[in-house]
Amino acid sequence: MNEFTKRRWYDEDPTLSFAVGLLEKADKSIQTECAEIIIQKAHDFNIYIPENRLEDSFNYILKRWYDEDKVISDSFEYLKIMSFDLQKEISLELIEKLG
Repeated sequence: MNEFTKRRWYDEDPTLSFAVGLLEKADKSIQTECAEIIIQKAHDFNIYIPENRLEDSFNYILKRWYDEDKVISDSFEYLKIMSFDLQKEISLELIEKLG
């Protein structure tokens, strides 16, 4: 990969990247179930994301596969702000579930 290739935030860790790849290929119901696991784990560690305001809904543009569903999108926001260790823990849990 050269310096001009844009990397996604979750590609920084191979375990997290692998877990996200498995999640992307999973059925929608499994994606939602995994998203709920991520959100619950975040709440267990007192991690919260700010709620979107109403006007944000009108300016919302779908750019990524996980933006198509609010619960899944929110779970990625939680995952993004978690500590590396917690990201790794959840990644391994998702890999076990999806593998």
